[in-house]
Amino acid sequence: MATQKDVQDLLRLLTTGRNKVPMMAAMGRVKALQAANLRSISQIAESDLPTLTTAISDEKAAKALLSACKASLKPGSSSKRPATESLSSFSKKQKSTYELSKEPQTPAELEASLALPELINDEEKLKEVVIYTNRAPLVLAFAVGLLSYTMPEQPLSSKLSLGQAVVSLNSRSKAVSLGLQSGKGADEEGWGKGQPKVRVMGREVSVLKRSGYEWREAPEEKKEQSEEESTQVMARASSSTEPSKIEGTSGWTVSASVTSKKSTFVARSITVTSPFEARSELQKLMASNAELREASHNITAWRVSGDHRVIEDSNDDGESSGGRHILGLMQADDIVNALLVVTRWYGGIMLGPDRWRIMSQVSRDALSQRLRVAGVVGLEALWGLDLEAMRKTDAPVTGGTAGGMPIYQPGSARSYILKAFGSPPPAADSKKKKSGAALDKEREENLGLLLGALDLLFSSWADHLSPEELDRRAWSWYVQVRPDVESGVAGWGGKGEVKLVDILNLRRKG
Repeated sequence: MATQKDVQDLLRLLTTGRNKVPMMAAMGRVKALQAANLRSISQIAESDLPTLTTAISDEKAAKALLSACKASLKPGSSSKRPATESLSSFSKKQKSTYELSKEPQTPAELEASLALPELINDEEKLKEVVIYTNRAPLVLAFAVGLLSYTMPEQPLSSKLSLGQAVVSLNSRSKAVSLGLQSGKGADEEGWGKGQPKVRVMGREVSVLKRSGYEWREAPEEKKEQSEEESTQVMARASSSTEPSKIEGTSGWTVSASVTSKKSTFVARSITVTSPFEARSELQKLMASNAELREASHNITAWRVSGDHRVIEDSNDDGESSGGRHILGLMQADDIVNALLVVTRWYGGIMLGPDRWRIMSQVSRDALSQRLRVAGVVGLEALWGLDLEAMRKTDAPVTGGTAGGMPIYQPGSARSYILKAFGSPPPAADSKKKKSGAALDKEREENLGLLLGALDLLFSSWADHLSPEELDRRAWSWYVQVRPDVESGVAGWGGKGEVKLVDILNLRRKG
């Protein structure tokens, strides 16, 4: 059995030097070596290249590791350094691997490049799915799904960056508890002093404000539409990936459209200060939008401040209880001086209770964009700030943009999460082998299924819990469904099964 020092020495060897690999990859490699009964540097140095290649499935990496292990055993080598030395030390002159070196030409291109697989909300299918993964990427998936409800104003790049920050903080905390790392964290030493913080899954994440970052479609002068143009608008509305935007110069904010079983939902919101203004803005909206007049339903709700109380009203427009539902959303979030319109183009298939979830989703999207337009403080896009990398590179904390500051890269987080969710290993006697392309496709579909199950979970509670309480409960939900692995160091990076039905069973009843 490997001792704790063996594991520490191996991790240090893998994460330092010329051929270093990221910590998470190093932990997985140690696990694979242990499975092949290669548990220490000396055992690896005495093995042969074919054995090592079989263990870690990478001949180039195996050669590098074999050479490093042999070199470390020579007299005067650095293998005698204390295990408390940093497991992933950086040269002070080296650029952080988390720093955003350059973005695509526009913010919109950056967000498009980070697109994740489409959410799959088919409950019957979800109940049968079992995913094989380790705990870290599951934390990331939970965080990204949660942020869509607790911080809906954040772009996908920010959600991925903040989610990866949570993974890193959790991994370091676990490493300290297992004795793999020691000493104070960078945040405890004050490296994040003065930086704003947000709470994600119970973790305090230091963030960097991305002031002025506007990733949504730029406002354009609204034009009269021909019948052909209206058809094109309807076609665009059927895409579930269309970004939210500000509609023309009229002040309306528009959610991303959501399509489920051929029904498409879009929400709009605008600031109003009186019942007369609410009715007037609604009339103007309908008069100037042929596609809305042709929709199956235009569900409305508005709330304005009166002299002594809030004045409010709603209209179902044929969608039974729809107006009351979206008015309830506004009441729960104490939103006043706003008109909300949810448009639905019915696709011929009954959605049942799922329509409430989608109405809530598009409503919150449109309302959060209204708050951004109104200039409410605290809704800037954010980066998750990597304080550990900042300490290692000795970079100072400065406000403003990301220039030179180490952040958690959204692209790295996306690549990680796309490859993390496989299916349970086939039986030992199975002769069926999938190609690499087939495995990648399977992992992407599994991610879509997992995100779909998480969306159903969070949406079931979103109308009944504050964002703070939803965040507080998210960690306990993760703990209930995370894969079972061995305790202690032996279980680090270990994989296990995640049954999506267990996630669905955490939904609010009724």
